[in-house]
Amino acid sequence: MRSVRLWILVALLVVAGAGVAGWQLLPAKGNGNRTITVGTTDAVTSLDPAGAYDAGSWALFSNLFQSLLTFEPGGAQPVPDAAKRCAFTDTGLRTYRCTLRDDLAFPSGRAMTAEDVKFSFDRVKRINDEVGPASLLSTLGSVDASGRTVVFHLSSPDATFPFKLATGAGSIVDSTRYPRRSLRTGSGVDGTGPYVLKAYTQSAKAVLAPNPRYQGAVDGLGSPVVLRYYANSEALRVGWKAKELDVVARQLPPAVLAALSPSDPAQRVTEADSAETRNLVLDVRETSPLHDRRVRQALASLIDRQKLVDRTYRGTTDALYGLIPAGITGHATSFFDAYPKPDPKKARALLAEAGVSLPVRFTYGFAEGRGAAGEEAAELKRQLEADGLFKVTTEGFEWTEFQKKYAEGGLDAWAVGWVADYPDADTFGAQLVGTGNSMKNGYTNNEVDRLIKETREDADRSHTAEAFRRLQTRVAEDVPLVPLWQRKDYVISTEDISGGQYLSDGTGVFRLWRLNWL
Repeated sequence: MRSVRLWILVALLVVAGAGVAGWQLLPAKGNGNRTITVGTTDAVTSLDPAGAYDAGSWALFSNLFQSLLTFEPGGAQPVPDAAKRCAFTDTGLRTYRCTLRDDLAFPSGRAMTAEDVKFSFDRVKRINDEVGPASLLSTLGSVDASGRTVVFHLSSPDATFPFKLATGAGSIVDSTRYPRRSLRTGSGVDGTGPYVLKAYTQSAKAVLAPNPRYQGAVDGLGSPVVLRYYANSEALRVGWKAKELDVVARQLPPAVLAALSPSDPAQRVTEADSAETRNLVLDVRETSPLHDRRVRQALASLIDRQKLVDRTYRGTTDALYGLIPAGITGHATSFFDAYPKPDPKKARALLAEAGVSLPVRFTYGFAEGRGAAGEEAAELKRQLEADGLFKVTTEGFEWTEFQKKYAEGGLDAWAVGWVADYPDADTFGAQLVGTGNSMKNGYTNNEVDRLIKETREDADRSHTAEAFRRLQTRVAEDVPLVPLWQRKDYVISTEDISGGQYLSDGTGVFRLWRLNWL
């Protein structure tokens, strides 16, 4: 078990009036069928688990689908969900066996089988969608299914494989309802999660009803939920103020978050440290103006993170100087060690050594409506252009278009938030800087890959800290990306809603079933 938990929860529950009795914090009888409306700016890329690898999609998946394993709030280790039990069957961490629960059924009433599990994993890898989660299953070689038993054969030792089973990449679908070689289209969903999807309008709302057939880690049925999707943070703020919503999660504007008061009797506020990070990813391919490592080092030498978080995020994020965030075993400040403060002289010398013409011109893309992404881009442009060394063209895109744009190599730099897939440093290693990483920036380094492989061979995750620190030192030298900040997470609800403190904890699980009326 890890020595430091991912999530340090600080719940600031605000209750109208002093001395409220404990019974008033219990769910009210008769409110079980009353709908709770939740607002977010996290867009859904696809309703098909093989076609999405983003926070908005996975938040929905964690309610509509089951994985073999899941995470409890604040948990550092996965626990059984669709599985009765799972374990490695060898000391070499290459064979992992799970036994399914009995009486699992899809919405049609058809029983889930081990073949459905095999189908779901084989399908993700076979489709290998450009914005899907196939890269997360890079160590999965093959899957066997027999009776109620599923056996995963790994191509190399991977102590983190159980964590990966608990993510959206491990969502189990009905093999009779999903195409084997292509993504499912339309608004249909066939999973066995704690909710069923009753209606869905892209970029607008998802209507969820408790699933009476559900069997798994969740006790009891939740309230009906409507998820409303807003185009940007300001629209979400307006919706909250207009009382369209009972709960708000990810992301109100920074100025609104900074002004939240725990003494406001009209709402409950949960503020928590999270392991969500944001990076400026740099295209390292030969065709990119940022191909030369010295150019990327010069860029890193000019960024002032503290000004960025103060001016743009108003204290709702913390400056981040390493690939792995604070609170995760292996966290280091390698970028502070290499670039302790903005240094235009050093940057100019590096660019002269690289022999490039000044200013270095490049394109910077970001997803519109995602928090303060536009303001962040403007601030970074100002910092990078201040001494005439770079000329930055910024451009915002709709979320799905943005993902495809950088995946296809259409940008030189792009800012991306990263929500931890699971509570282990590995999610910040292979997926961000390993060969074939999900950032699609062309970066590959033999030493980085070797260190990632080395950490996966150790079942005692506390032993991996030094290797992850060495990895981050190398990343600070190569600069395939620049860490910018680590987010604080906020959930706001009306005073008559409980459970907001359990909704999100940085593991990709969005526990709508924990929300209740008081």
